[in-house]
Amino acid sequence: MSRVPLERKVLTENDRIAAGLREGFEREGILCLNLISSPGAGKTALLERTLAGFPPGTRAAVLTGDIQTDNDARRLARFGFPVQQITTGGACHLDARMVERALSLWRLEDIDLLFFENVGNLVCPTSYDLGESARVVVMSVTEGEDKPLKYPATFAHADLVVLNKIDLLPYLAFDITEARENIRKVQPEAEILEVSCTSGSGLEDWREWLERRRAPVTH
Repeated sequence: MSRVPLERKVLTENDRIAAGLREGFEREGILCLNLISSPGAGKTALLERTLAGFPPGTRAAVLTGDIQTDNDARRLARFGFPVQQITTGGACHLDARMVERALSLWRLEDIDLLFFENVGNLVCPTSYDLGESARVVVMSVTEGEDKPLKYPATFAHADLVVLNKIDLLPYLAFDITEARENIRKVQPEAEILEVSCTSGSGLEDWREWLERRRAPVTH
């Protein structure tokens, strides 16, 4: 069997499982977000600040993917929410089967807000639907304004782009206006937020975005 038909078969199976996951999330009123970024862009830090800011009783959970180690899961578990590490063992992305297997250990009816922290990669995760309600691409200002043009498929599927680490702007030759323009060239409909997980700037806007997305799926 040639490579292209094999890849198509894998993606077709993934889409079938993802459709079932999405149906379950919608039935239970779960907002599910797939966070994608290159390594070191700050997905885990954003989730740390997010979980830390939730009021008591928030029914949130996180699945976090890495090729090796459970470092991110241990960082996020400190906040008292259900967290599972998916160790892919070499795969550069999460897929729907991995998510389905991990979620079998939880009761979906106990979750309102579910985060997937995908493997740090701007190529592979793009092709794999996980049943998410929305995709969030995290882009650090240390990466260069042309990242959306270099990885158009990833940004074209984004519902939200978080421009992270803006506290570093005074020390970088990064043109945030150009970065916004490049995002718009690839995905005119995506919302864009500027955030610093270090200073806290923009985190309130992020929380408000979450609340807006949660409203239509609230139980």
